[in-house]
Amino acid sequence: MTTTTATRTAQPATDTVVSFENVTKSYGTVRAVDGLSLALHPGETVALLGPNGAGKSTTLDLLLGLRPADSGSVRLFGTTPREAVAAGRVGAMLQSGGLMEEVTVREIVALGCALHPRPHPVDQVLSRAGIDKIADRKVDKLSGGQEQRVRFALATVGDSDLIVLDEPTTGMDVTSRQSFWATMREQADQGRTVLFATHYLEEADAIADRVIVLSKGRVLADGTAAEIKAKAGARKITFDVTDGTDTAGLRELPFLTSFEQRGDTVRLQSRDADATVHALYALGLYPRNLEVAGLGLEQAFIALTEAEEAAK
Repeated sequence: MTTTTATRTAQPATDTVVSFENVTKSYGTVRAVDGLSLALHPGETVALLGPNGAGKSTTLDLLLGLRPADSGSVRLFGTTPREAVAAGRVGAMLQSGGLMEEVTVREIVALGCALHPRPHPVDQVLSRAGIDKIADRKVDKLSGGQEQRVRFALATVGDSDLIVLDEPTTGMDVTSRQSFWATMREQADQGRTVLFATHYLEEADAIADRVIVLSKGRVLADGTAAEIKAKAGARKITFDVTDGTDTAGLRELPFLTSFEQRGDTVRLQSRDADATVHALYALGLYPRNLEVAGLGLEQAFIALTEAEEAAK
């Protein structure tokens, strides 16, 4: 089976890659997607976050045309998801679905290239995915991390404009994850839109230039990682106390959302760090190594989703 080098053909101009307009999807009495509206644009690297049951996988299924929406509109490049996929404009790496058995890595990648309207050379795909050295190995003899890299290869066999990744680095070691994201940055730098769902929030913080947080099938937050952290509205306060210091009153400090003490080190989260620190000194305590910093993305994510649950 052979392939030829792809020549990128002109595509209809659009400043919107993906558009969801008031989309709903239910499974029985469970509303997985609830009036979801969002838009993705060319060259964006977007992380899709949310707790289990937030609607991430259903959102990706709707985007790829694997499931129909109950109501609302899903459009890719101004057309339907199925039309966009058939035209080769979308590459996808999903958690669901297995790989063919009793074929080699090269054979399954070559098949993917042969089926894509704008394929890349097989050897290029193998090398970019870091699986050229296992190209002659049977797919059913691979480790979990190697299988993930084969799925990634199949998502990038052709010159697609949108790459959709569902938990792409699950099972990969640290080195493989770093190599994978370096490749994804190259894809975005070439003007492609990359959308990925992940539970590794440090990846979203480091990789994505936009973060969308889903909760109960709706958009809870949408912005840069820095904006998501700011939206959480809390800051971290860390300091040390001397042996024997009475810290009982620390739990009563104003605006606290979290309190933790391990040995002589105290870690707080506060909605108003200035007021909390002022009250801390008013107790007559003189903390050592005082640090005030913004929340990390993981802490901000937890704060936002907990606040959403508390509001119900």
